[in-house]
Amino acid sequence: MMTAARSADSGLAGPGELDSYPYTEAPAGERAALRSWGGTESDLGRAASRRGAASRGRGLHGQLVQQLGQMIVSGDLGADRPLVPEEIGQRFEVSRTVVRESLRVLEAKGLVSARPNVGTRVRPVSDWNLLDADIIEWRAFGPQRDDQRRELEDLRWTIEPLAARLAAGHGREDVQQRLGDMIEIMGHAMGQGDAITFSRADAEFHALLIQAAGNRMLEHLSGIVYAALHVSGGPVTGCDRPAEASLGHHARIVEALASGDAAGAESAMRQLLVGHADGERVVPAPREH
Repeated sequence: MMTAARSADSGLAGPGELDSYPYTEAPAGERAALRSWGGTESDLGRAASRRGAASRGRGLHGQLVQQLGQMIVSGDLGADRPLVPEEIGQRFEVSRTVVRESLRVLEAKGLVSARPNVGTRVRPVSDWNLLDADIIEWRAFGPQRDDQRRELEDLRWTIEPLAARLAAGHGREDVQQRLGDMIEIMGHAMGQGDAITFSRADAEFHALLIQAAGNRMLEHLSGIVYAALHVSGGPVTGCDRPAEASLGHHARIVEALASGDAAGAESAMRQLLVGHADGERVVPAPREH
């Protein structure tokens, strides 16, 4: 599971740090891009050829994880589908090391399993780590998008009002300043009609607030909330359609934190979450890393 990065001086993630891609780049000797898995006889081939453009900008290892992960989450590779490492290597023209390490990443996410005398197979959705940031992204652009939106909404309604209440008891001026900075960015973006920048600053705001709650278990979820907001354009708050009301709710949260008003911070967060729940959402393009 991806968690938020920490800055050395404050213990909190700095602006932009939450968006780092977790995979290492391929060795210099590897090719710059994967070949699509072509061939009319292969389900993998048909699926991969539709996803070649989404993998640009990643190293070979990241590209292979991305393509296979998307294919599994989308259902192009169904449960119990065997994945033969030699075939993957040949089709994508990558080394056995790249294939092996990519399958290990997918196994850690619960998407595949490798067993002696059985090989590597796709696992059912019940085994997936649905809180993994990459799986959140892949589901956001697949057929499970609506289910994920509802599930993330339920999750955020559970943890964010509590996080706001807890954060009010800490009174950290550096946190309040950085939350205020995010509101300033959102206000400027709203004036420019820049919904994407607004959404990214909003995601940073919510992740930082959860980290500021002083609860390590909640803090572990900050990167998940950030990823969810980043790929979905604000599934609960409607921040893909910036409005004065949304900005006001953010400001009231910070005001409550500054005064140590735990109940007020919780109430303002609940108002924010419900404020634009029925608004039309626009999902931005997949991330490039």
